[in-house]
Amino acid sequence: MIFVTGGTGLVGSHILLKLSQGNIPFKALKRNNSSLDVCKDIFIYYESEHLFKSIIWETGDVNDIPSLENAMKDCDKIIHAAAMVSFHKEDAELMNKINVEGTKNIMNVAISIGIKKVSYISSISALGRNNIEKEIIDEECFFKISKKENNYSLSKYFSEQEVWRASQEGVDVVISNPSIILGPGDWNKGSSQIFQKIYNGLKFYTTGSTGYVDVVDVANCAILLLQSDIKNERFIINGENLKYRDVFNWIADGFGKKRASIKVTPFLKEIAWRTEYILSIIIGKKALITKESAESAMKNSRYSTKKIEKAIHYQFTPIKDSILKYCNWFLKRSIQ
Repeated sequence: MIFVTGGTGLVGSHILLKLSQGNIPFKALKRNNSSLDVCKDIFIYYESEHLFKSIIWETGDVNDIPSLENAMKDCDKIIHAAAMVSFHKEDAELMNKINVEGTKNIMNVAISIGIKKVSYISSISALGRNNIEKEIIDEECFFKISKKENNYSLSKYFSEQEVWRASQEGVDVVISNPSIILGPGDWNKGSSQIFQKIYNGLKFYTTGSTGYVDVVDVANCAILLLQSDIKNERFIINGENLKYRDVFNWIADGFGKKRASIKVTPFLKEIAWRTEYILSIIIGKKALITKESAESAMKNSRYSTKKIEKAIHYQFTPIKDSILKYCNWFLKRSIQ
C-alpha cells in the first residue's frame, strides 16, 4: 500500500491517476478543507471518473503528526508530493512550515512505523544557482546557500535534507528534481499561471531559458523510481531545455493569441516586477511576476537527463505536444 501526499494538487492528482490506472493500492492524504475539483477534473479528462470514486482519502495534514500516523497505517511506501510553491516573501514562513517541517514530519513518521521506501518530489530549485559556470546542470551539482537563492529554493533544499536524514536512519529514498512543470488544473496556481498570463495577452518575452517537463512524466518517474530497486539517489526530471520565448510563442499559438513581441531588457525587468507589485496591491491579488521570478527569467539554465534516462530508460514527452494538449484543456475547461 502506497501513501500519497499532495494528491489534490497538479502533480499529486496525476500520481493518483497513474496508480489507479495501474491498479496499484494506495491511500491519499487531503486536508479537511481541500477541494477535490482539480483531481476529479483530471480523472474525467482521462476518462477515469470511475477510478476517482474508488480513491481512499485520509483526512489529515503534513503538520499534524497524529493524523499522519493514523493515515499511514498499513502502508509500506510513500510518494511525498505535497508542497507550497511561492516566490512571494510574505509566504516564506508558511512555505517553510509546509515544505520543510511537513517533510520532516512525514519522514519521522516513516521511520517510526517502518516505511520501506519514499519517493520525494523536490525541484530543480534545490540544485541552486551556484552552478552557472557549468554548461549543463546535473545531479552532481550541489546547493550552496547564498543571497542568490530565493525562499522557495531554500525550502526545497532543506526539505531534501530531511529526506536524506531519513535515508541515514534506514528508509530507502529516491528524489525527483523536476524542472518547470506544465500541466492542466487550476491556472491560477503554480506554473500553470503562465497559460493564463499568455491567454490574457502577454506582450513581453525574455532572453532566458530553462527546463520544462510534462506533469505526466513527473508522475510516471516518481512511481517508476518508487517501484524500482534504486535507492538513495536523486534524478533530474526534465523534458527539454527551451528558451522562454519559444515556450511563450507555442502557448500563444495554442490559444490563437498574438505572440509576445517586446524583448525584456534589464531595465524593463526592473519596471515589470515593480509594476506587477503595484497592480497586485490595487486589485488585491498576488503578482505573477516577482523580483525573484523576473531575475530567474533572464538567466540561461540547462539540465541533463542522462541519469534518469539510463536508470529507467524513460523517454520524455515533447514539450510542444504538451503545450498544445494543455492549451486545449484550458480552452475547454478553465476559460469561462
